[in-house]
Amino acid sequence: MLILVPTPIDEESQLESTAKERILFDLEHNPENTLILVEDLKPGRQRWLRWGMPREWIERFVAYNEHTRDEIMNDMVQAMKNGSKIYLMSDGGLPAFCDPGMELVDLCHQQKIRVTATPFPHSIALALAMSGFPHNQYRFLGFPPQKADERAKFYKDVLNMPETLILMDAPYRLKKVLEELSASGMNRELYLGLDLNSSNELGLRGQVVKIMSKIPSEKREFIVVIAPRL
Repeated sequence: MLILVPTPIDEESQLESTAKERILFDLEHNPENTLILVEDLKPGRQRWLRWGMPREWIERFVAYNEHTRDEIMNDMVQAMKNGSKIYLMSDGGLPAFCDPGMELVDLCHQQKIRVTATPFPHSIALALAMSGFPHNQYRFLGFPPQKADERAKFYKDVLNMPETLILMDAPYRLKKVLEELSASGMNRELYLGLDLNSSNELGLRGQVVKIMSKIPSEKREFIVVIAPRL
């Protein structure tokens, strides 16, 4: 499992409590299968100590950034396949959002490794980070129109937009949105995030037809991320 850990963007705030408790639990109960990836070692260690985290772990940090990712990414994926949990942190903010963590998330999806995150209050950025899709350029489309003719035009326009796309709708329209994307001729990969950050969280990535076969029947809050056009 890969766990994205959003961290404060300032130098004074503490790590979010759920993230802290979750990391400490794994360090105590399963230390051999817990890895901490930080963007840069020195600032990562300084923040870790300021948060009151165990000092003995700072020497075991692994630097994951644009200089090291190609060298260690496959090893990290293999470690997760062997049962490890990896916590990924950036120097500040949401990891894998417009930073090298994106490639690691993408590879996890390709290898059927679960990607999740500790609490983060912005569903759009969180879904983009958890999708693993390139998103240096992205467009938030909001909710599709309710009128049938306007809705049909909406999906037609989507096909012509090259960048990564994000859309949402009411929970009871989940199946309808996927059916409409399929009917539009969409052949780009999707990431569907259901109830992100909740105990019922589910993230699905693939072609829309495959995702439709896996969605639960009950109403769920959702966000759809559409991969950029190749």
